[in-house]
Amino acid sequence: MNSVDHPTSEARASRVTIVDIARHVGVSKSTVSLVLAGSLLVHGETRRKVRQAIEELGYVYNRGAASLRSSHSSILGMVINDLANPFFTELAIGIERACQESDFIPFIANTGENIERQAQVIRSMREHGAAGLVICPAVHSDPGEIAALTEGLPVAFAMRRLEGGRGSVVVPDNRAGARAAVRHLIGLGHRRIAFFGGLPGMIVGEERVAGYRDALQDAGIAFEPSFVIEGLPTRDGGRAFVRMSLKLKKPPTAALCFSDVVAIGAIHALRDAGRVVGKDFAIIGFDDIDEAKHMSPALTSVAVDGRGLGETAARLLMQQIRSGHYADEVQIGDALLVIRASCGGAQKSGSVK
Repeated sequence: MNSVDHPTSEARASRVTIVDIARHVGVSKSTVSLVLAGSLLVHGETRRKVRQAIEELGYVYNRGAASLRSSHSSILGMVINDLANPFFTELAIGIERACQESDFIPFIANTGENIERQAQVIRSMREHGAAGLVICPAVHSDPGEIAALTEGLPVAFAMRRLEGGRGSVVVPDNRAGARAAVRHLIGLGHRRIAFFGGLPGMIVGEERVAGYRDALQDAGIAFEPSFVIEGLPTRDGGRAFVRMSLKLKKPPTAALCFSDVVAIGAIHALRDAGRVVGKDFAIIGFDDIDEAKHMSPALTSVAVDGRGLGETAARLLMQQIRSGHYADEVQIGDALLVIRASCGGAQKSGSVK
């Protein structure tokens, strides 16, 4: 009998694809691709099952042919500064969702706001062949260091831009969002308005404080430096900012917070101090994470579309990788005020620009 009647093992193997392997194991095609590429980002047990299926089905990986089919790697790195913050989780989901609609495989790493960990992650992603990186820079990141670490690689910075850094930027209109929030508080009759959170040198914080000051100036209200209380944008930070503000000779009656996470901490501290949020003290957050509308009272917040920003950053980066044209671009998303009960005066939801 000839080989047409009885295919050789080599001929049978050539008919097996990574789709067959994925179906056999019950994982995605992208996961199989990662295992074939030798990535350690796939769970050990999953790697074992994939390799077992490869052996059982007789799949042969032609690495040379795979390289010829594409002029670039299919790996997109996601360097996220704080996945413990729900907003940045949403951002990461948006990046991953954009990758699902393409032939790119997302690699994600959380730096925990640690610049040394960030450098390590970027080096590791380059070693694993990342074609480009979406970076949410850690606090106090050095633009020069990141430029050196990413030299020759397309980069998109999401949510946080770096002064003087190279790379595309996808951010919300922080200044306009903060201005709208403070104007709303002024419209409710507040004149002593604080700004809680953010560290010196954080461009996001500087932009939001600039919008805060714009609104005060437009209303003819003098800027009071003691009302801008800087610190880590965390729940514990929000608690501390409230305690500090209430010790002032003339405490504020309202505050715009750097983020919803800060605002949630502030609400708890105000309750501990016997203040009724929305009546004795008005609070507005920033980001509009899902938890905001479930707070009691529901948190007024400047809505930023985290998933949308993540998708935009990933698509911009993938387009640059495919085209080989890495020119820096800037895309600015909306930041819209969503009015709820935490600032009082307006007990129904609504939004203003």
